[in-house]
Amino acid sequence: MIELRTPAEIDEMRAAGRFVAGVIEATSKAAAVGVNLLELDALAHEMIRKAGAESCYIDYHPSFGASPFGKVICTSVNDAVLHGLPHDYRLRDGDLLSLDFAASVNGWVSDSAVSIVVGTPRDEDLRLIETTRRALDAGIAAARPGNRIGDISRAIADVAKGEGYSINTDFGGHGVGRTMHGDPHIPNNGRPGRGLPLKPGLVVAIEPWLLQTTDRIFTDPDGWTLRSADGSRGAHSEHTIAITEGDPIVLTQRG
Repeated sequence: MIELRTPAEIDEMRAAGRFVAGVIEATSKAAAVGVNLLELDALAHEMIRKAGAESCYIDYHPSFGASPFGKVICTSVNDAVLHGLPHDYRLRDGDLLSLDFAASVNGWVSDSAVSIVVGTPRDEDLRLIETTRRALDAGIAAARPGNRIGDISRAIADVAKGEGYSINTDFGGHGVGRTMHGDPHIPNNGRPGRGLPLKPGLVVAIEPWLLQTTDRIFTDPDGWTLRSADGSRGAHSEHTIAITEGDPIVLTQRG
């Protein structure tokens, strides 16, 4: 069921957005050569504890997951792009790291993701990351009353395809509210003017993700981490936004 939030409810959701943005910033800053992915998860876990927030991931067990996730943040490295299960791995120079985090504060959820390069960057990695960021900006700009879900999808795809990337639509954006994942689904490719009409009060996570040379993925033996079929690297950018009568509100805005 799709629910529209009142202006007062959207104001209540800001706390969750600020908290999620803060965890993304803190874990991004902590990610350095030699840092273990489990240390990043522990940092996010401690921030959840101190804030009195609730993890959306630790007990999460959807149909595509082999078991409850068991950690509080997704850490996807290099050819991993989504749902990266933190494990005993120390970051190396040049690693492309995607961090995806969702939490509930006072009963409201926000969800956000960012990709960074640890240490010395490669030009092709920076281009991939920047493309996901620009695609996210384009999707947010299209999230206005009078448009439809397909307009968001098309805006994302125009940026990605313009840079020569192909698009997987198995996973994409989604509704956000009292739970992490809800309707509507927002694929990263679509036709303008199609799908659900966008109305003030709709709160969604928009999340373009791309792989350098493929659009095919497979699930790692850990039962969660999604990797590129050809070993090429991936990047992921995401914000939770609220659609209003005017400009959309980016609830997980950082900095």
